[in-house]
Amino acid sequence: MKETLYRIGALLKLNWLLCSSRIIIPAINRCGLPISHRYLYLLLLVKKSTSFHIASMLPSTTSSPVTNPHPKINYLDYTRVLLTLLVILHHVCITYGAPGGWYFRQPTTQLAALFGLTLFVATNQSFFMGLFFLLSAYFVEPSYQRKGARAFVVDRLKRLGIPLVFYSLVLSPILNFLIYRYGHHQKATFGQFLTGYDDWIDSGVLWFVAALLLFNLLYVLLRQRYSLHYVTKLPPMSGILLFALVISAVSFLVRLVFPVGWVIPGLGFQLCYFPQYIALFAVGIVARQNKWLDGLSRQEGKRFSWLALGCVGIGFPLLFVVSTKLGLSMKNFSGGWNSQSLFLCLWEQLTGISISVALLSYSKRYWNEKNMLLDKLARSAYSTYIFHPLIVVGLSLLVAGLALDPLLKLGLVAPLAIIGSFLVGRLVLMIPGADTVL
Repeated sequence: MKETLYRIGALLKLNWLLCSSRIIIPAINRCGLPISHRYLYLLLLVKKSTSFHIASMLPSTTSSPVTNPHPKINYLDYTRVLLTLLVILHHVCITYGAPGGWYFRQPTTQLAALFGLTLFVATNQSFFMGLFFLLSAYFVEPSYQRKGARAFVVDRLKRLGIPLVFYSLVLSPILNFLIYRYGHHQKATFGQFLTGYDDWIDSGVLWFVAALLLFNLLYVLLRQRYSLHYVTKLPPMSGILLFALVISAVSFLVRLVFPVGWVIPGLGFQLCYFPQYIALFAVGIVARQNKWLDGLSRQEGKRFSWLALGCVGIGFPLLFVVSTKLGLSMKNFSGGWNSQSLFLCLWEQLTGISISVALLSYSKRYWNEKNMLLDKLARSAYSTYIFHPLIVVGLSLLVAGLALDPLLKLGLVAPLAIIGSFLVGRLVLMIPGADTVL
C-alpha cells in the first residue's frame, strides 16, 4: 500500500512538471539570461522536481541485483581471429616449403628452413582446425534451442551451404585459372580455360565448412531422438590427457586405412585428422552445457602451456632426430603399423589438446575486454577465411618472378596476405545481403 501511494505521488509530481512547463519556460526566456544559462537553470529545476526518480515507478529490484544472464564472450571471438590468421600463415608456409597440398608452391631448398616450416605447420595442424570445431560447436545448442530444428537447419544451409557452393562454382575456378595462366604460363582466356575445366565439385579450404555442415545436420538428427544433454564436471588435467591419448589411439587406427595426405575427392576431407575434429566438436557441445570454460583456471592453463612447449620444442625435433639416426623412412609418419605413425599421433594430440586448453585459459583472462578493432576483425573472420586463398595465391603469383629466395618471398607475402585477406573479408561484408550469410 505504501509503495502504491508513493508511485501515485510520483505520477502527480510528473504531471505537475509537464503542466507547469508551459509557464516556467516562457518566464525563463523573459529573464534575459544567456541561452546556456537558461538551459542550466531548466535542468536544475527538472532535476529537483524529479528527485523522486522515475525508476521508482517500476517494481523494486533491491532484493535481487541486476546481472546479465548472457555476458558477451569476447575472448572466443578474438580466438577465432587468431585461428584465422594462423590459417593464412599456414598456407603461405606451404607455398614456400612446408609439407601439404596447396594451389601454388615455390619451396625453399634450405634444410633448416624446411624443418622450421614443417614444425610450424605440424604444430598448427595439431590444434587449430580442431579448436575451430570446438568453438563452432560451443554455440550449436543455444542456437538450436532458440530457433528450433527446422529454422536451425535452414540457417545452417544458408550460412554454410551458400558459401560452399559459391567457393566451388566461382572461387575455385578462378583460383585454378590463375595458376594455369600465371603459374604455368599457359596462354588462355578465362572462357577458354572453363571449356576444359571439370573440377566443379571442389570445396578447397571450405572442406571445414562442409564438415561443419555435416556435423550440424547429424546433431539435429540425433537431437530428434535423444536429449544429448550431459551433466559432468570439467575433467582434471589427468582426464584431459587421457582424452588426448584415446584420440591418439583412434587416429593411429584410422591412419592404417586413410594415411596422411589421403583426401576424399571434391570434399577435401582428410579422414586421418577427423577423430580429433569429431571429438572436439562433441566437447564444444558438452562444454557449453556444463560451463567448462568458466571453470578453466589460470593454473591449469599454465600447466598445459608448459606441456605444449615441451612437445613442440623437444618432442617434435626428437621424433625426426631418432628417425634419422635409425635410418627410418619419413613416409612412415603418414600412417601404417609402425612406431613413427604411433608416436606422431601421440605428439599431435598431446600438443594440440595442450595448446587448445592453454590458449582458451589465456584468452579468457586477457582477451575478454571489448576491443573495437578485434570486434571488426571477428565479424569478418568467416569471410576472411573464405577469400584468403585468392589473396595468398594472388600475392605469391605476383612475386613469383622476382629473383628472391623463397624465404624472402615468404617474409614479403605473409604480412601482406594477412592484411589483404582481412581487408577483403571486411569489404565483402559491405556487399548487399552478404552480412546475412557470412
